[in-house]
Amino acid sequence: MGSPEPPKDTPVPKSRRDRGRNTSDDLSPLPAVGDDAGHLPTRRATRHTRAIAARDEHEHEDGNAGHAHRAEPKDQKAFLLLALAALGVVYGDIGTSPLYAVNDIFFGHSPIELSQDAALGSTSLILWAITIVVTVKYVWFVLQADHHGEGGVFALLALLQEKGGKAVLIMTPVLILAAGLLYGDGLITPAISVLGAIEGIKLAAPNLGPYIVTIAVVIITGLFAFQSRGTERVGRLFGPVVLVWFFAIAVVGTVQIALHPQILAAWNPIYAVRFLMSDGGAHALGVMGSVILVVTGGEALYADMGHFGKKPIRAAWLKAVYPALIVNYLGQGAYIYGGEPVRAGNIFYSLVPDWGLIPMIVVATSAAIIASQALITGAYSLTQQAIALGLFPRFQIVHTSGDNEGQIYLPFINRCLWAGCVLLVIGFKESVRLAAAYGLAVAGVMLATSIAMMVISNQRWGWPKWRSALVFVPLAAIDVLFLAANSLKFFDGGWVPLLIGGVLFIIMTTWYWGREQLADSYRRYSSESMTVEELIRQKAQAGEVPQLPRSIVFMASRSVDDVTDRVPTLLQLFFDRYGALPKHIIFLTVRQEHVPFVRPAERYRLITFDTDGKHGTVMSVQASYGYMERPEVRKDLSALKGYRRVKMPGDPRRWLVLAGQENVLVSEDQTLLYRLRMALFRITLRNSAPAWQYFGFGADSGVTTETIHVRPRSTPPPEPEPF
Repeated sequence: MGSPEPPKDTPVPKSRRDRGRNTSDDLSPLPAVGDDAGHLPTRRATRHTRAIAARDEHEHEDGNAGHAHRAEPKDQKAFLLLALAALGVVYGDIGTSPLYAVNDIFFGHSPIELSQDAALGSTSLILWAITIVVTVKYVWFVLQADHHGEGGVFALLALLQEKGGKAVLIMTPVLILAAGLLYGDGLITPAISVLGAIEGIKLAAPNLGPYIVTIAVVIITGLFAFQSRGTERVGRLFGPVVLVWFFAIAVVGTVQIALHPQILAAWNPIYAVRFLMSDGGAHALGVMGSVILVVTGGEALYADMGHFGKKPIRAAWLKAVYPALIVNYLGQGAYIYGGEPVRAGNIFYSLVPDWGLIPMIVVATSAAIIASQALITGAYSLTQQAIALGLFPRFQIVHTSGDNEGQIYLPFINRCLWAGCVLLVIGFKESVRLAAAYGLAVAGVMLATSIAMMVISNQRWGWPKWRSALVFVPLAAIDVLFLAANSLKFFDGGWVPLLIGGVLFIIMTTWYWGREQLADSYRRYSSESMTVEELIRQKAQAGEVPQLPRSIVFMASRSVDDVTDRVPTLLQLFFDRYGALPKHIIFLTVRQEHVPFVRPAERYRLITFDTDGKHGTVMSVQASYGYMERPEVRKDLSALKGYRRVKMPGDPRRWLVLAGQENVLVSEDQTLLYRLRMALFRITLRNSAPAWQYFGFGADSGVTTETIHVRPRSTPPPEPEPF
């Protein structure tokens, strides 16, 4: 069956166009944020406009086909399969917390003496932390804050941006910093999960104890080496393996509860309060700094919502994950309550009989690898969203699946994560020591989420301020307590996620700022370019202006909508340098919208400017993509050629694509801070993937680049507002 006809004369809605971000530039990666907002065509324009559906009939009606986003399943079997898959991808991190969380309370940064009171108190804290932070905060409330079905830090940012106001100015840097901390989380999770899993070797084979670090490095290296092949095959095993893991930890926990049922009294929160207040509260912050480890990974419920949907994630938590974790933590508390000796300093593996040690280590290591895999792929997705929102330099993105565009691989990010994980394992050597670095990143992200939810519930859900405060202020207070507790671990490893988050915060904000500086330069340069009307007159002067028998695509930072608009700087440069014009000219603007996915019917907008016919074509093409999408412009332009009502010159596969490469010059009269910041921007710009490559033009696309010397104005423009 052929592709459907595109809708006729259906322009992109103004609200959709104006809130988007231009990300193909005259030269390479500069989006001129909001350059064309409010720019309406005048009556002098002679043109026709169409919105083009660039997908075929196999796509979903909501326009999200081919992406990671999934609609809620309609039949019970599909629902159960999706909930099973969510077990592996969403809950791998929080599901492996029993390996090291209780250990950290008693043997970590602030050691606690093993006793029955400590067993009841610590278990009570754990039970209520999981219930309040994960079940109440994330499952009940945060999952409601979806942005077109997507969740995560950047979904929160997009929700706030749509409403605007002062909240956006305040929350943008907070959420950007939270995104940086998530990278720290993704760096630490593989290291601590793998270390925590294989530390059981000390019990099963004491002679291998000295080689735990080496074994961990080998496993982590293999894990990252596998990323380039994609996760499709191993993904099929994620759910079942993690389900086996949850069943196993529930069984060993149940045995201990049966032996010491007194531990069930830990559901009384009085024991938690007494435990915190013991010794005058001297150990309260230290204990809370360890308790946060039981909820690490809870933020994945929200971040991965677009992959599975709210209902499967909720069902997996309430019917499998939550009960299994509760039973295991009660079991570990029961073991301590019974006064049994802790073997090799590991409470979790002390619950396991000798005959089950090896199988449990195998299952635990598998679950730890899965937890690590989920965080690694999460870092890839986070990077892709940051690139699309203009907050991160472009890196090479490789698709590892022909069926699911959400499965991607970023070689540069993969190498950085691998190096960081190996250094952490070698530097910290034990999961208990590494736990000190873990909680700070999680606490920061959770606090940022609570603050953002307070604003969203008021501005988007219509809650009165008192109701928003009543729900989210106590939750934020818990996050503040966790953050304060983990700040005590700063010198024991807490500086690691802060350093990672701080560096990435500087990179993201500097990249956004630098793009604005160059966009300002292009706006000034474009004021000297000819208009489309003048271009058409030049093309009509065939005897005076030579015409090249080629179709050339000029990447433009602003869409060319009218004959009175200026042509892209790159075309003006081409004309000035060569004194000739291509016969067929296509202005291409790629926009990243502040929505996860763009509906196929709104993907393209074509404008053909009238000429006398014999002197070629002047056409403007505007392509729009969501921040969760990977642009494939060449493929989609070729698809457009197939539509009978779309007259495009020549074969798009043979078009010459003209992009640009900036050489940024900085005046000596600028301030030292400005020059340092611009130096960092130049480094990131030099290492960023070219715009044409990111937008789907391969090496065989006939791409050529022009170097342009760009000098930002002597008096820098004011700091750009977020988005």
